[in-house]
Amino acid sequence: MKLLMISASSQMGLVRDNNEDMILVRNKFVRDETIQSTVDTAVLDRCAFALCDGMGGHNAGEVASEEVLASLNFFIGDMPEKLSSETFQDTMVEWFQSVHASINSRGKDDETLRGMGTTFVAIIFYEKKYFWMSCGDSRLYRFRDGVLEQISIDHSLNELTGKKKHSNVLTNCIGAGCVTAYLDINDITDDVRPGDTYVMCSDGLSDMVDDHHMGQLLSVGCEAPELCHAAIDAGGYDNVSVLVIKVKR
Repeated sequence: MKLLMISASSQMGLVRDNNEDMILVRNKFVRDETIQSTVDTAVLDRCAFALCDGMGGHNAGEVASEEVLASLNFFIGDMPEKLSSETFQDTMVEWFQSVHASINSRGKDDETLRGMGTTFVAIIFYEKKYFWMSCGDSRLYRFRDGVLEQISIDHSLNELTGKKKHSNVLTNCIGAGCVTAYLDINDITDDVRPGDTYVMCSDGLSDMVDDHHMGQLLSVGCEAPELCHAAIDAGGYDNVSVLVIKVKR
């Protein structure tokens, strides 16, 4: 069985006047704070680790990120037992489409929430299986044997065109008035190894700290708070949120 060592930190940064990011660590919602936790997968059958980077006017981004993670937390807790990998993934896609429609609906009904939306990235542990999923440009990395690799694919114009001039222009997200949205989802049960480190982050980190520097920080044992501080030290132009999962035996 695997022991998961968790660190999570969500910070406002130096430019924004509010924090629209939010992190879910099991049943704990993290914004404007740092937490550490240990999860023993031998004594539970399911839990969610997820990160959202909200967007929208006023406080709408904060609302979107919180609502998506609250919905996910409830949904995972209420999910039936003994689903196959394929059925689990189909069920998660159904949840995703439902929450996408709900966020869009709230944005239409309430002028103060118009256009609200959020990115989403997560690792779900369900009955000894691990799944990752993403929508938008919040990222999932794996640090293994000294090598940092981006696992998720950015849903952005930068990724689509191969150019860097479309900074922060998304091609996929939850809500934001988008008619359609899609979820990348994969079963990684057979690829999770003791010694691996998984990192989820908002673009407040990936825009400020390149992959080489991030790998250097992880190689000396840095966790979520240190990665957030690195982004803030580099300018902190956006909210920055990081969730680090270290897999132990």
